[in-house]
Amino acid sequence: MTPTPTATLVARDWAEIQERMLVPLYEAVYDRLEVGPGDRLLGLDCGAGLALLLAAGRGAVATGVEADPARRALARERLLEVLAAPPGPQGPPRPYDALLAFSPAPAALAAALPAVRRGGAVVLADWGPAERCTVPSVLGGGPAPRDLDALVEGAGLRPDGSGRVFCPFGYADVDSAVRGLLSTGLYPGAGGPGGAACAAPFEPADSVLAEKELAEALHPFERPDGAVWLPNIFRYVIARVD
Repeated sequence: MTPTPTATLVARDWAEIQERMLVPLYEAVYDRLEVGPGDRLLGLDCGAGLALLLAAGRGAVATGVEADPARRALARERLLEVLAAPPGPQGPPRPYDALLAFSPAPAALAAALPAVRRGGAVVLADWGPAERCTVPSVLGGGPAPRDLDALVEGAGLRPDGSGRVFCPFGYADVDSAVRGLLSTGLYPGAGGPGGAACAAPFEPADSVLAEKELAEALHPFERPDGAVWLPNIFRYVIARVD
């Protein structure tokens, strides 16, 4: 499947502008799990693969799963191993030590769990408390945070801790902020790596309207130098496969 020009542009905005906003979350999780040489990680909805690159930088062997062909192509440009779907019921030749599902959907989580070894870690993450997250309000309310503890229970996993991470979304200017936020797929009608609930990418007319609405919503968050600063808290939970 060949990505459309629109999908490719949105994917590049994600890779070049937005993806790095979640680095504090990735690093906090890797520190908590003590990710290092020899560890095998599987990342669901890995986007353009930045989380995989950070794990590889610690010596881990990281594989991604990304359904969107444009994002998958960008991840592969980074010489990463990225699959279109989780390994089948038979699993990989050697099970993974950890599964990273930073934007988990129950069906995708269930499909990937057989690839994780017994005792392996499963990490789920999503927005923190609404009063501590700026971005959902800017995006017109945005999706409600998933109940991560209920996901853990529903998947039959054993809870093994949780944490919160400060992930501010900072942009050089309003234009960069608009492009980055649209690439998340969280804005109504936008395409992006925001999970299975995301709609298709904007048609051209819709894109113009969305950009205008977002730019207006971002003005209260502009700093004197033109930069845009949107503070957020993300929550993650760690569970184990029994």
